[in-house]
Amino acid sequence: MALLDRHIGFVAALREAGLPVSLAEGLDAVRALETIELSERSSLRAAYAATLVKRPAHRDAFDMLFDLWFPPAVGSPEEARDRPAYDDPELGRLRDELSRILLSGDEAALRAYVRGVVGTYGRGNGGTGQWFSYQVLRIVSPETLMAGLLNAFLAERGGLEEKVARRMFTQRIARFEELVGEDVRRRLAEETSVERVARSNVRPPLEQVDFLRATRADLAALRREIHPLARRLATRLTMRNRHGRRGRLDFRRTVRTSLSTGGVPLTTHHRPRRPHKPELIVLCDASDSVSSFAHFTLLLTYALREQFAKVRAFAFIDGLDEVTRFFAPGADVVEAITRMTNEADIVWVSGHSDYGRAFGVFEERYGDAITPKTSLLVLGDARTNYQNPNLETVRRLAGRARHAYWLNPEPAKDWDSGDSVASAYAEVVPMHECRNLTQLAEFVETLA
Repeated sequence: MALLDRHIGFVAALREAGLPVSLAEGLDAVRALETIELSERSSLRAAYAATLVKRPAHRDAFDMLFDLWFPPAVGSPEEARDRPAYDDPELGRLRDELSRILLSGDEAALRAYVRGVVGTYGRGNGGTGQWFSYQVLRIVSPETLMAGLLNAFLAERGGLEEKVARRMFTQRIARFEELVGEDVRRRLAEETSVERVARSNVRPPLEQVDFLRATRADLAALRREIHPLARRLATRLTMRNRHGRRGRLDFRRTVRTSLSTGGVPLTTHHRPRRPHKPELIVLCDASDSVSSFAHFTLLLTYALREQFAKVRAFAFIDGLDEVTRFFAPGADVVEAITRMTNEADIVWVSGHSDYGRAFGVFEERYGDAITPKTSLLVLGDARTNYQNPNLETVRRLAGRARHAYWLNPEPAKDWDSGDSVASAYAEVVPMHECRNLTQLAEFVETLA
């Protein structure tokens, strides 16, 4: 593949993985390549990173794609080590060699070792199938080497604390596992296609991780992102309100000023603009199928409390309860979510979503909370478990509100499948797809 083709494919893969790379930035990268030695892979990586990566959170996806589109050439100075041979069926020697390399911290030796061990043990079906990382890691079992590594290292350097040494070897073992994955992906790309491997292996940036498909690690990282996101949004909203369009014409002041110019109103004056701060009512499906989405939306909404005159939140499954009390100022948001889940009276009978009953209970108990000053926000996937959707009640509630919105965490293509009645609700309340932090932030900015 020519360098130009690789460049075009690499930039396209970055965009497909969710990294914001503009046409101008792609051209900047091309100009940067003119100033470096292209045979130096580390310089090539640095040039691309400097011109295309905007956030630290995007670096892992960038590195993985770079390694796929610009793999190290076997036999190049970067990889200049003879491939080890593992003809001995006894794996003890294999593990001993890895221990020696981990003790030394020699990156070049580790790369050469990885190439050899993946080439020997990385294929399934007796060496004729696909390449797999887990097969190599299962055979070598690097995590079981920790005790021996610590004993050998501390015997030579008795003054070093064990926890420091343990941290160092944990990082080196993690680096070994990372290089195994990198080499397996390289081999898969050579035998199939770079694009296919990129699509199946590169995770999207955190702000584009699907709420409903997030891993435990993703959820923890998303929680940490909520407050920085809220601060950025609050600053942007405050500036927009401050520098928004001018208010209505102040006729009297304009006329008085015009007396100095013979009655010609050369300068107009306007009354100060008074931005509207809406009251916000949130109705939130707290069932297991959408709980992570509901949690993050509630967290962000409450982090932006100052943008609203009043915020009241209600959670439901087949019962409904007000949960505003769990989000008092100063409360720990994770603890608030846990308390809401454990203490709120949101299960009536089955514990399965019943939107129609929840809307009915809300109107009966709290219907007067919605006024012409209120924005109504519904959070949920509109899956009713084939129960009555109670559209008439929703229509009455939306009709009394200043604005009404519905955020649905499912892809729009899945609306109306199975027990979803998304389109029926969308005819009453405008429905928006909201699957990740980016879409959530865009919507909250519009709402506030």
